[in-house]
Amino acid sequence: MRLDDLYLWFLGDGDPRYVGALKLVAGGKGVSLHYGAQWLASGFALSEDLPLIDIEFMPAGRLSGNVARAVGAVDDARPDRWGEKVIRFVDKPKRISLMELLYYAGDDRFGALGVSTSSDEYLPRRGGPLPRLDQAQALSDVVGKIEAGEALTTLEARIIEGGGSPLGGAKPKALITIDGVQWVIKFFNNEYVDSPLIEHATMTLAAKAGITVAQTQVIALEGANAVAVRRFDRDGDHRIHSISAGTALRAATPAGTEPEMGYPQLALVLRRIGVSEGDANLADARELFRRMVFNILMDNTDDHEKNHALLVVNPTANGKLRLAPAYDVLPTNSGQGFQEFICGADGYDSTLDNAMSQCESFGLSSAEAAEMVVQVIDVVETWQAHFASVGVSPGDLQSLAERIDDGELLSQRQNFRPQAYVGQATKRKPISPFRRV
Repeated sequence: MRLDDLYLWFLGDGDPRYVGALKLVAGGKGVSLHYGAQWLASGFALSEDLPLIDIEFMPAGRLSGNVARAVGAVDDARPDRWGEKVIRFVDKPKRISLMELLYYAGDDRFGALGVSTSSDEYLPRRGGPLPRLDQAQALSDVVGKIEAGEALTTLEARIIEGGGSPLGGAKPKALITIDGVQWVIKFFNNEYVDSPLIEHATMTLAAKAGITVAQTQVIALEGANAVAVRRFDRDGDHRIHSISAGTALRAATPAGTEPEMGYPQLALVLRRIGVSEGDANLADARELFRRMVFNILMDNTDDHEKNHALLVVNPTANGKLRLAPAYDVLPTNSGQGFQEFICGADGYDSTLDNAMSQCESFGLSSAEAAEMVVQVIDVVETWQAHFASVGVSPGDLQSLAERIDDGELLSQRQNFRPQAYVGQATKRKPISPFRRV
């Protein structure tokens, strides 16, 4: 099926509401959006760069313009890299453009947007019912066959197509239901450490460091573990409109310029259009600083723009943002020395000095930020005991310790001196998004 035109719907109000028309543009490299009349009259801006104006919104022409992208918040409705792999393997569309990917992502995608073949009726690509927890082993077997390029039976294809593809990355995963609640289950992928168990250990350690995290649980399978992560973009049957950090930062960047993807920049967005009641926006910005420090010290360098998300609170009324719970937090065990998200004046460098350099963007004085760093350090110092308490093996602990407890990261924990930052002016060196190149 060739799809040059599709229709966007909003599913966060109970009954689906038609939003507007999607069209394949820019030689198949992008997807545009044109709001419908009713949405213009009573809808809301899906993201800052999609105000309620009667025009066709085109994907912004960025300096990295070779990447296929849908316009604004629509881009977050596409499948992740694993979801795209499943679509190519199971559905086998004759053409794979961004429109096919949007359509075949199905009805359980990230957030509250849906894609339909009709503007009059919500007609999504329907999958089967979501697999249950007791089908986790069958799902794992199907995932293994996809990774190995082995053909699936009709039943196996139906199981994985019901799994959807929420926001994430390239690792094998699927959607399941546990006691009627949707979770993402992530499978062991032949890593040299037990990554699912380590992710659970890291997420629960992050909670001890004062970080709001998505709930996780370990699922024991034959010969391996999986980790289940409760969806934060669902509240029972209610879908919560959500956007990735990348979408929020692109929307806040003038057209024609490259957005700076980083923690200080995201903190400024939260402080500007976050929920102001009870200073929630400031609390979110400060927690983002805590997450950045934790990621640096735990060698979680896979902290790219899709691994941070924002919840759009009451979108039809005010569209204010809240920082979503942290997810995909675990050591990459790479020791590469830089993050995927800008940390401060020294760009992507994985150092506490860099994290401290622009703490005012998070609404923190140098002394407040330094105190927060000490709090995170105190928790990170307990990581081995915590990981062991949830079952991480001695061999895996030794492997992770080669990065977390040896060399630069250990030195940073041991040599951080909070008093050195009291009364210190923060750096204001401009950030270049091309620093690593």
